[in-house]
Amino acid sequence: MDPVRATEPAGGVHVSETLDTGFFRRWMYATADAMAREAALLTELDSAIGDADHGINMQRGFAAVRAALESDAPDTPGAMLVLAGRQLISTVGGASGPLYGTLLRRAGKMLGDGTEVSRERLTEALRAGVAAVAQLGGAKAGDKTMLDALEPAVEALDESFAAAREAAEQGAAATVPMLARKGRASYLGERSVGHQDPGATSSALLVAALVQAAADGGSGEAS
Repeated sequence: MDPVRATEPAGGVHVSETLDTGFFRRWMYATADAMAREAALLTELDSAIGDADHGINMQRGFAAVRAALESDAPDTPGAMLVLAGRQLISTVGGASGPLYGTLLRRAGKMLGDGTEVSRERLTEALRAGVAAVAQLGGAKAGDKTMLDALEPAVEALDESFAAAREAAEQGAAATVPMLARKGRASYLGERSVGHQDPGATSSALLVAALVQAAADGGSGEAS
């Protein structure tokens, strides 16, 4: 069964109407690849306004997600995201583990037990996950956090995967002139201005991997 069916062009990326476990596995694998590839960048960004460990933490966390899925992958999209979230919470230090873990666990629970979900259903689930992240971190868009990439991305996902990626990238870039109001970066006050938020950047990578999973739908599993 082709995991991505009934598609239409959307900025060079096909919009999937039906997403199965293969799609979600590709998403997590692509995210693990992206976090490994961009670990140095994430660490560089975090060294300016954080603990200089965001890159290695995200790389380690999604490597653990990939290993868990390769060992014993669940057979539904919802269970796959719940497992991924649990792995992140248990392997990623600092605030990133609970925040990313909450995002994926809440989204997975919202998806329920179905073996396939629509893009609209995924959007609803991710919107719930983002809301849970905001509640856990006590943050909102404009505070120079991962929400600055995630919130616009989820809203744009109503339009297309490609629009979500663009919104996430623009959201991450927009954190540069912001004053940090949450997290360790907030301790720097005005010195946090002029630096791109590492959490927003890794969130943009997560969304870009989602788009890659959609685009790779007809070409087999991601390696």
